[in-house]
Amino acid sequence: MQAGKPILYSYFRSSCSWRVRIALALKNIDYETIPTNLIKDGGQQLAIIEYLEETRPTPRLLPQDPKKRAYVHMISNLIVSGIQPLQNLSVLKQLRQENNLPWAQKAISSGFQALEQILQGTAGKYCVGDEVTMADLCLVPQVANAERFEVDLTPYPAISRINKTLLALEAFQVSHPCRQPDTPPELRA
Repeated sequence: MQAGKPILYSYFRSSCSWRVRIALALKNIDYETIPTNLIKDGGQQLAIIEYLEETRPTPRLLPQDPKKRAYVHMISNLIVSGIQPLQNLSVLKQLRQENNLPWAQKAISSGFQALEQILQGTAGKYCVGDEVTMADLCLVPQVANAERFEVDLTPYPAISRINKTLLALEAFQVSHPCRQPDTPPELRA
């Protein structure tokens, strides 16, 4: 391990870790991954991304325009606080096994209905305009979770379009859960 090289404690399927991996890839920051499945609270993901933004400002993940920046925070917080926690494994373990899929689908669909409405007013090529922002880093892992829980994405054309556009970018490809050191062989790309 190099001195000063960041270390990311990561679990391949963690959407929180995935968001940070995307930020690191976009900012071309070399880092060491230490796989772990003990991550209990991913709430620090946005703080990590904002720290990276403050210490490595290019490319920008938070727009300089205050209104656009507010939209990025609104979308990011909706996803990481209003959608993701409701379908996390820790919540699903509290339900009967047969209720997991319907619960996760309802939580994601409800959040996506709100998100789709917001994106009607903010989206360009990406969630907020035509530059990749922190909101986009939040979107892609949540869409993957929606697919994992078999959510019909047809009612969400803006979410689907933006997700497809983002997945074509190298930073989103190299950070994908199917390409991580701890990804089980049967789930590797």
